[in-house]
Amino acid sequence: MRERKKSSAVEVSSVKKKKEKKTKDNNEPREQKEKEESQSIMKQQKNTTSRSKKEKQRKATEDYQSLRESELSGDEVHGTDRDVDNADDHHEEDQTDGSEGHRGVEESDSSEDEVAPRNTIGDVPLEWYKDEKHIGYDISGKKITKKERQDKLASFLANVDDSKSWRKIYDEYNDEEVELTKEEIRLVQRLLKGKAPHADFDQYADYVDWFKYDDALHPLSNAPEPKRRFIPSKWESKKVVQYVRAIRKGLIKFDEPKEEEPKFYLLWGDDSSAAEKANHLAYIPAPKPKLPGHEESYNPSLEYIPTQEELNSYQLMYEEDRPKFIPRRFTSLRSVPAYENAVKDSFERCMDLYLCPRVRKKRVNIDPETLKPKLPSRKDLKPYPVACYLEYKGHKGAVVSISTEASGQWFASGSTDGTVRIWEVESGRCLRVLEIGEAIQYVAWNPLPELPVLAVSAGQDVLILNTGLGNEEEQRRVKDLLHVETPTAPDDNMASIVSWLQHDKLDGIRLRHFKMVSSVEWHRRGDYLSTVMPAGESRAIFMHQLSKKLSHRIPFKLHGLPVSSVFHPTRSIFFVSTKKNIRVYDLLKQRLIKKLETGLKEVSSIAIHPAGDNLIVGSREGKLCWFDMDLSSKPYRVLKCHPKDITNVAFHHSYPLFASCSDDCTAYVFHGMVYSDLNQNPLIVPLEILRGHTSSNGRGVMDCKFHPRQPWLFTAGADSVIRLYCH
Repeated sequence: MRERKKSSAVEVSSVKKKKEKKTKDNNEPREQKEKEESQSIMKQQKNTTSRSKKEKQRKATEDYQSLRESELSGDEVHGTDRDVDNADDHHEEDQTDGSEGHRGVEESDSSEDEVAPRNTIGDVPLEWYKDEKHIGYDISGKKITKKERQDKLASFLANVDDSKSWRKIYDEYNDEEVELTKEEIRLVQRLLKGKAPHADFDQYADYVDWFKYDDALHPLSNAPEPKRRFIPSKWESKKVVQYVRAIRKGLIKFDEPKEEEPKFYLLWGDDSSAAEKANHLAYIPAPKPKLPGHEESYNPSLEYIPTQEELNSYQLMYEEDRPKFIPRRFTSLRSVPAYENAVKDSFERCMDLYLCPRVRKKRVNIDPETLKPKLPSRKDLKPYPVACYLEYKGHKGAVVSISTEASGQWFASGSTDGTVRIWEVESGRCLRVLEIGEAIQYVAWNPLPELPVLAVSAGQDVLILNTGLGNEEEQRRVKDLLHVETPTAPDDNMASIVSWLQHDKLDGIRLRHFKMVSSVEWHRRGDYLSTVMPAGESRAIFMHQLSKKLSHRIPFKLHGLPVSSVFHPTRSIFFVSTKKNIRVYDLLKQRLIKKLETGLKEVSSIAIHPAGDNLIVGSREGKLCWFDMDLSSKPYRVLKCHPKDITNVAFHHSYPLFASCSDDCTAYVFHGMVYSDLNQNPLIVPLEILRGHTSSNGRGVMDCKFHPRQPWLFTAGADSVIRLYCH
């Protein structure tokens, strides 16, 4: 009202001045009048502009007051309690800011539609500028340097002192703070309430039908309804079938709902559950004492009260065996006396808690089937010997050793009855019987097919006999080879150890040793053979050359009693097995190559793989060891298969098979695949347990040998029967 009165007074004064000027104009010149009129017009314009400014200032204050009142009522843009408490302070400071502050609030506009952004980098990510000193470029191409960032404490203090901090928003794109106008705040308020940004927009307006069908002659579309709207979609059904199959195969897996752990726990619950969740050492709760039963009642049933005879029997018992509590009967609870052992029992309970050790045993629930190694099926590993096909009977004693001929047509067997028999494999007939006159220890057939010679060890003699097989030319060559003119020996010492003699009864040679020979092994070329005398000490192993009729000791020092010796199938390497270890020697360089540690109590037999890099060892304790010489000097795999002594082990020459026989009257057949890839370990799979032999004098199966060409296995038993197992 005061402003309006002032404006009206100004207008009255201006009118009076005009009248005075008119009177003066009559006396002054015309130019002076025009100048005064122009000055008066300019003064009127100034008055009107000041009046309009004051009106705008008044409207701004009224709008601001209404805005602050709405904010105080709950429709706040900011969500902090500090802004609500300081709303009145903002209002008072805004009123005292003056006309310039209101003009700045009214004229400021930060909308991107009207004011172009200061930064002109476009949609380039701001992360590219995080290591630079500038944030982009302005419209003139100059770098926009980054502002110095305040720490959180300084920014907090600045916001406390600034009454308009609740309006300000940091623009990361332009690196500046933007102050929101009242219109923008209203838009934000409406968006927070879920309304349309503009107040004049009606989102629930009435529907306006733009088409009128009353006077229309033709519809918008006169096409008939398609058939696909009434038939189930064929492609959708195919897609559903694909999803179902994928779910069944496990290609599509659904997320299992996560089990939410309870946020609360029982305060007075069991301590064990809380202790398991703790990170410190596991606390094991003490065992709870037994709760009292019916017999400890003050008025128990009659069957709980012992008789006088039972009480007398308690006195005869030891104190440890007597019952701790003897039930008694009372008429009322008041007549029950104090428990005489209360202090003692509590003391023993405390001692148990203090001294009794407790161990937490965690039970692991594991399916035993998952612990079994994943092996291939036995059907995929065929052929291998499964059933007995033939039995060779004729020996009167235990069959100790058998050996197959290189072609696979014949095999020889030696028995404790002092005979060596030559059998035909397929027919089972006995071709020839050789009377040795002494218990046979070992028989070995020459590996060359054109040299049908058999080596037999009996006592201290090793007989190299002509089997009589082959054509006339082969027989002529064998007779020339087995002819000894005079006993030969390299020197006098060797003559006292080994002597070459012509056999007087049989067609062959007799090698006379100074100790009993336990085993004989041929070299792959058929000209050399080795003999083992376990009691020979340092002269226990000899090598003999058949073509030159020479014998010599191996140039190696033996450590322990030898059990057997084997030649390498392809190289000039010699294996010597003692009761504890196996030593590998190089015959050309005459040095020790490797020492294999079996870890067994006593070695009984060894066999070399046809490739020469692997070997198996049988023991007297029923264990079978597989050695991979390229891998380690210790067993690659130890198989505990036989409950009794293993008498012999054997490899097949062409099939991935090996077998072991034992005194438990069984023979085990294994699949043993050796790969050419050195990174892949050998595959060992147990295949079959062959039974059929009977025990005699505590002995079972004495020897086993594979057929050289077929997956067949020969077994010699103490029951004087030889069995052939075929696939």
